[in-house]
Amino acid sequence: MNQQLIALFDQPEKRYLNPKELSSLSQYVASLPERIRVYRLLRDNEVKLMQQAVDSLQAQCSQISEKQLERSTVTGLLILRYCAMAMVLDDATFVKQRLQGWLSAVQLAYETVKVDQDLHEMLRQQLGRQFTAQQLSLLEPALKASQVLLSQPPEKPQAMVEAAKI
Repeated sequence: MNQQLIALFDQPEKRYLNPKELSSLSQYVASLPERIRVYRLLRDNEVKLMQQAVDSLQAQCSQISEKQLERSTVTGLLILRYCAMAMVLDDATFVKQRLQGWLSAVQLAYETVKVDQDLHEMLRQQLGRQFTAQQLSLLEPALKASQVLLSQPPEKPQAMVEAAKI
């Protein structure tokens, strides 16, 4: 759950929630059924969505090695799952927290920075075709957070790069 909502539950012994806080909580609770519906759609269609994105990427860039494509596909699936959970929690920082520890090391170890970026873009296009604007708007903050991380140059010590190869 996002930090603002978590803060609402922090100190119930001190006071009741004010109208603005109650409104924020109500909005989140009201959006939860749709968030769960989108989560289920992502869960049930992740392979199809990713395969379509991979096919599009291969059509555009035939020189990508099979190893890079396989590694980027795994990375893309993990990113999609983190985005889905971040959407349910209404907390885009969840994506950053989960990806920061390993993404750069994996990208450096397997040399997939560009492939990961391109695959993420293809996946976003597939999501745009498969989901309504309202559904996509729930997922968009998490997708943007993951895109920001993917667009940053990876920086990890050599020891982490070697550990990721194992």
